[in-house]
Amino acid sequence: MSLRALFSFPDPVNDVSARIVAGGVVVLAAAVLASRQVWLLPVLAYGFVARAAAGPTLSPLGLAATKLITPRLGLPPRYSPGPAKRFAQAVGAAFSVSAAVLALGFGLHTAAFALVAVLGVFAFLEAAFGLCVGCKVFALLIRAGVVPESVCRACANIWAR
Repeated sequence: MSLRALFSFPDPVNDVSARIVAGGVVVLAAAVLASRQVWLLPVLAYGFVARAAAGPTLSPLGLAATKLITPRLGLPPRYSPGPAKRFAQAVGAAFSVSAAVLALGFGLHTAAFALVAVLGVFAFLEAAFGLCVGCKVFALLIRAGVVPESVCRACANIWAR
């Protein structure tokens, strides 16, 4: 597998798998918040960084969702544009890496747990209702001209889904 292929992101993304991954993030975020175990923060951060960089390829949770769980559910696929989902994973990476640095680097556990709580809420919205807040923000950035429409033409009309 070439590096280019390794670090590619699927387009489109199966929403069934995305919602399963989000459910896993909810469980991990809840575990972090309930246990107050800051060593779990790099685990959470790794998952987001891996998924933002390479889709499910380097993420144990992403691989479990796409290769094991989704195929066994037998649900018809529902697709969303990949660039929006990648943006959402990148935002999750920024939040989770920031939480890990705040807690492990500076001892600011309360701030770190607040970021994890926000991640947990957004992941819950995706898992339970299929509402990808990062995808909506990405669409707004395209409409505002911050992100060129050529990056994802389908994302420019994401509100229609």
